[in-house]
Amino acid sequence: MSGIYIHIPFCRQACHYCDFHFSTSLKKKDDLLVALKKELKMRQPEFACEPVETIYFGGGTPSLLSVAELQSIIDTVYESYNVVEHPEITLEANPDDLTQASSVQELSGTVFEAYKSIGINRLSIGVQSFFEEDLKLMNRAHNAEEAKKCIEEATKEFDNITIDLIYGIPGMNNERWIQNIETALTFKIPHISSYALTVEPKTALEKFIEKGVVRPVDDEVAQQHFDILVEMLRENDFVHYELSNFGKEGFFSKNNSAYWLGKRYMGIGPSAHSYDGIHRSWNIANNTKYIKSIGEGILPSEIELLSTADRYNEYVMTGLRTVWGVSMKKVKNEFGDRYLDYLTLHSKKFIEQGLLETCTTPDDNEVLRTTPKGKFLADGIASDLFLLNLQ
Repeated sequence: MSGIYIHIPFCRQACHYCDFHFSTSLKKKDDLLVALKKELKMRQPEFACEPVETIYFGGGTPSLLSVAELQSIIDTVYESYNVVEHPEITLEANPDDLTQASSVQELSGTVFEAYKSIGINRLSIGVQSFFEEDLKLMNRAHNAEEAKKCIEEATKEFDNITIDLIYGIPGMNNERWIQNIETALTFKIPHISSYALTVEPKTALEKFIEKGVVRPVDDEVAQQHFDILVEMLRENDFVHYELSNFGKEGFFSKNNSAYWLGKRYMGIGPSAHSYDGIHRSWNIANNTKYIKSIGEGILPSEIELLSTADRYNEYVMTGLRTVWGVSMKKVKNEFGDRYLDYLTLHSKKFIEQGLLETCTTPDDNEVLRTTPKGKFLADGIASDLFLLNLQ
């Protein structure tokens, strides 16, 4: 087993671009925590003999939980599963929670010292931008000064830190985007995740754009920002190991890398997804129904049996996003000659266009991967290589 993802579905306020499952009401927090721990115990037989390598608190905003609440969940994982000696334990956190230290009331010292004391060894800080106008447009709960203060304090206790940055924000020119990256680099953090702002259906951002309150997202500007990001981080010795992720050697996200490499994982909490190599399942995205169902001893999840075509398509999608690419040997061994022939034939046009390339690994394995020119287009290229309606 690769790891356990734990979804904490609470936020202080709703970001205008977000379509993840969360609630801004904390009324059901205590009941939800009881349900999370019960689900962990209920599902123990699924991975009874497999080691847990990573524990990831995502959301939502996991840093809304107190240190004691986080520790109780971690303790439940250790009580119920075979955890490796030095697991990667990541906490997603917002700068306002960390600077206000609201979750360290019951412990002495800084919130960062408290997190380390319960085993958390990696922080994922949702900065998004170091400029007030961007944060206000996205309706983030923190301000630029809190973002800087948070990272400065975090680096005193944590070596393994990643921050999120968003590019392609309406009104953000190249100069401001460069300043964002330069500011991030001053903190000497070893990992940056960066995403293009996307307009998801039924979000506040979509409504604002429709009403003309916010300018539409410009894909051409987003690509310019992406190219700037790639070049600046390359010059600072970051490895562009996944489309949206850049890390120094030794600091790649173990949790996320497992997803991209097709390892098994378990998702705990409302809306959380799981994958066992053959099936994908997901819990109901409703806090009240989730709590009630778990309380009755029933897993509120749907399960999908993945066809060979489904698994091939997912492998191509994730592989082309990563530095590891798509192994032609793996395609042949796991999916068969038909799939290998299909991939070989349909990738030719992208190779001719300079968007894909083939290379040989030290173990003589041929790998298909995106070129620097093709990286920003990886998802679109992958969709053109999908094999549909065939078994």
